[in-house]
Amino acid sequence: MSVPRLYLSTQLEDGVVLALGEQAAHHVTHVLRLRAGAAIRVFDGRGSEHEATLLEIRRSQVTVEVGRAVVGIAEPPFAVTLAQGIPRGDRMDLILQKTVELGVTAVQPLWTARSNARVRNERLEKRMRHWQGVVISACEQCGRATLPVLAAPAEYRSWLNDGPRHGCRLLLDPEARQTPGVLRQPDAGDSIVLLAGPEGGLDAEETKLAVSAGFTAVRLGPRILRTETAAMAMLAGMQVLWGDMR
Repeated sequence: MSVPRLYLSTQLEDGVVLALGEQAAHHVTHVLRLRAGAAIRVFDGRGSEHEATLLEIRRSQVTVEVGRAVVGIAEPPFAVTLAQGIPRGDRMDLILQKTVELGVTAVQPLWTARSNARVRNERLEKRMRHWQGVVISACEQCGRATLPVLAAPAEYRSWLNDGPRHGCRLLLDPEARQTPGVLRQPDAGDSIVLLAGPEGGLDAEETKLAVSAGFTAVRLGPRILRTETAAMAMLAGMQVLWGDMR
């Protein structure tokens, strides 16, 4: 059985005793149902991971003693930013969860022409907190000690105008002519931007703008994939072709 892992947003040092936050404490006591003395691992989201022991479990507080540092799972050999058109409902949760498991480095949510209605202010802050929680949970589950960056949602055209101009930039388009298998392998240290639309994909004008901005359109075989499947499939293919699934 694997050792439970918890994210702690603080500096980790051997011998330090830390109190868990409310959400982490609830996870330990009500989900994992651990008891004092249980061995866990903690990570800080910046690549540091340590063994730890649950010291005390009370109704109002759970404390852990941080132990020795351990070597965590290596990050993928290339950095991938997923620029994802925001879909309806809770599909973004699944996209975040699975792309984090597959090694995405950063996620940029985008309001596109076919995205759901925009949310602002408190509703946006609540949604961002929820999405960040999904990212953290995915890292706890899959063994990563570095949290992918989750950027605030941006308008598609503004992001495209101000976005990256270098590196490998790929647009997922079911009508594209080429598939990932014919692409040149990125050089070591290259950054990759993967652009995916919401339900229905990007519209014709958005696709044209992306190609004009230097994105290479690729299709993922003859089948049209759902928005929550497309980025996952592409990341898995990239890991097989160029990454740590080889």
